[in-house]
Amino acid sequence: MDAPGQLEFDGQRYLDGRASDPRVMGWMEGTPPPPERRVQFGVQPTLGFPQIRWSLSHMRELVPTVNVWRGDAGSSPLPRALRAADIEALTFQDLQGRMRGWEESLLDTYTDGLLVLHRGRVVYERYLGALQPQLPHSCFSITKSYAATLAAMLVHEGVLDESRPVPHYLPEMRGTAYGDATLRQVLDMQVGVAYSEAYADPQADIWAYSRAGGLLPRPAGYAGPGNFYEYLVTLRKQGAHGEAFAYKTVNTEVLCWIMKRVTGVPLARMLGERLWAPLGCEQDAYLTVDPIGVPMGGGGLSATLRDLARFGEAMRCDGAFNGRQVVPSAVVADIRRGSDPAKFAKAGYQLLPGYSYRSMWWVSHNALDAFEGRGIHGQRLYVAPAAEMVVARFASHPVAASAANDPITLPQLLALGRLLRGG
Repeated sequence: MDAPGQLEFDGQRYLDGRASDPRVMGWMEGTPPPPERRVQFGVQPTLGFPQIRWSLSHMRELVPTVNVWRGDAGSSPLPRALRAADIEALTFQDLQGRMRGWEESLLDTYTDGLLVLHRGRVVYERYLGALQPQLPHSCFSITKSYAATLAAMLVHEGVLDESRPVPHYLPEMRGTAYGDATLRQVLDMQVGVAYSEAYADPQADIWAYSRAGGLLPRPAGYAGPGNFYEYLVTLRKQGAHGEAFAYKTVNTEVLCWIMKRVTGVPLARMLGERLWAPLGCEQDAYLTVDPIGVPMGGGGLSATLRDLARFGEAMRCDGAFNGRQVVPSAVVADIRRGSDPAKFAKAGYQLLPGYSYRSMWWVSHNALDAFEGRGIHGQRLYVAPAAEMVVARFASHPVAASAANDPITLPQLLALGRLLRGG
């Protein structure tokens, strides 16, 4: 039984969504903020809980970033046809058999903001905690879906060849795990590489990668890799390529290195020119960067909720948005078809039966034909063509792994899709 003001996950107790609200906690308030209410890189655990509930809406105040420019045109319209009363009356059964109300589902997934589009119109928009409409929030691994969509566009245009091995583009990667991996295997995360992404394990490789990229403080006397590129060339092969899905953020960093090497265009500029400006985004976005200015393509993007939804709507509409074809329809169709669910099943995601993974999108093959961008701590871009629905959600869940919020999130989104399509 959860204690008042607390929730329990995997035997650990955390302040619940109300008690951990950053406005209640008073993070960074005061002139100056008192020491116990400060969030400072290298001083407090900026991505620890409950500080994370403030940090994810303020990442560029904590680590170096590069801007993603929205261009100098006006923002594209997001027409409104609000159905807040209908949506807030929604109830559903979570994967643990418990009936949930809408408000409770937002609080218990530590939602910072949620926006729902139906047939291109805003039917619901809500902000909680530190988030505001104009504030970019960390997307974490939804960044991968942006980056890989750009890469898939380059493949479609013939700039990249998905059948080529990685060293064709990056000779530096000969002798590493990627020496005989193809670009398509990188795109679909079917690379055999000795690298752990178990967020609950303090010794997992994800943390060494994060220190190399400057996202985490480095201990005194640190002598490890000084940037992402130096880290990537240390990776060694483990197992065969192409046999199973294995989710590893380093694949996206290799992909982004290839795009930069081949095009000469930095990731932030490519995002701005090929997505942010054509979509008519309202606000600039930004990417965290490593000590030599390399953006974190695997999880460094921060964007506003509305601009995240714009990207989702373009993907729902076969790549068309704001009066133009932003992403080639063939690229979107390839993503929606997904990959081999049997290869995905080998990864052991018990809450995602029947899923596959294509070009760094999670493809559900469910009744809503949904495909998703997913990020740790509850980030979600859920594109459901069969319900003509897009859901953009930012969150700051105390547990990084999606398995902590999926028992609520997955049935919540299915129930919402059924409501909007009328059945």
